[in-house]
Amino acid sequence: MSEDEPDVNISGGADGGGAFAAFDAGEAETRAEAVVDELGDLYWRKAYGGQDAFECLVRTILSQNTSDVASQPAHDDLMARYGPGGTAPNAGPDLARTLAKAPQDDLAETIASAGLYNQKSETMIRLAGRVVEEYGGATGFDEFVTGSDPAEVRAELLDMTGVGPKTADCVLLFAGGRGGVFPVDTHVHRIARRMGLAPPDADHETVRERIEAAVPPEKCGFGHTAMIQFGREYCTARKPACLDGPEACPLYDLCDRVGVDELAGETVDPAEAASGS
Repeated sequence: MSEDEPDVNISGGADGGGAFAAFDAGEAETRAEAVVDELGDLYWRKAYGGQDAFECLVRTILSQNTSDVASQPAHDDLMARYGPGGTAPNAGPDLARTLAKAPQDDLAETIASAGLYNQKSETMIRLAGRVVEEYGGATGFDEFVTGSDPAEVRAELLDMTGVGPKTADCVLLFAGGRGGVFPVDTHVHRIARRMGLAPPDADHETVRERIEAAVPPEKCGFGHTAMIQFGREYCTARKPACLDGPEACPLYDLCDRVGVDELAGETVDPAEAASGS
C-alpha cells in the first residue's frame, strides 16, 4: 500500500487533514466493499477530517468542471492573496469575511487557472456573504459542519446556490470527518457503473446511494479518494487498462466491464452499452 497520496487532490494529500488508519481485515460482505478493500491495498487507507470547512468549500468549488492539477494553483493563489496574512488589502484571519468583501474582478483574476473564474468568483463571494450572515464567519461555519447532524449539514449546503451534491459531500468528508460519505465525481460515476456497482444508467446521486449502502462507513472516505486515483491511473474514460489484457488491471476480477469491448479495444458509456444503442 502506498502512503503517497497526491497533494494535487481535493483531499489535500498529507496536509489535508485526517490520518492514515488501519482497518480490520476480513471478508468483504459486498462486491463494492471488496473493490474498496483492494483500492486500499493499492493506494491508502485514510480517515479524513480536519480541514477548515469554509476553505474546503472554496477549494471544492474551484475544482468544479476542472482537474485538481488546474484547481490547485488557483487555491494556492487565492490563499496567498485572501487567506490569513494574505496580500489583499482587506485580508484578515477569517477567509469568509475577507472573500465577502473581495472585489469580484480581483478574485476572478486570482483564480483564473481554475477556469470558469467569473462564475466561481461570484459564487464564492455570495457564499462567503451567507456564511458571515448566518454563522458569523468561517469559525462558526466550521463549528456547524463538524458539530451538527450530517443530514442537516448536507441539506443546508445543498440549499446554497452553487453547491451540488459532490461539493456538499466533500465538505462533510474532508472538513466534517463524517463516516459513510462517498462523494461522487466523474471518475467515481464512471467506474461504479463500468464495474457494475451501480446500474449503467445511474445518475451521480444513485451511484452515491448504492455505494454508501454497500461500503462500511469507515471505508467510504479512502474509497472515494483511492477510486479517483484508480480512475486516473487504470480505469480512464477512453482507454482503461483492461484493454491491454486482464493482467493490466488489478481489479479485473471484480469488474463487469460494462461498456468495454476488449476484443475491439473500444469503450462506450455504460448507459449507452446497456441501452444497446
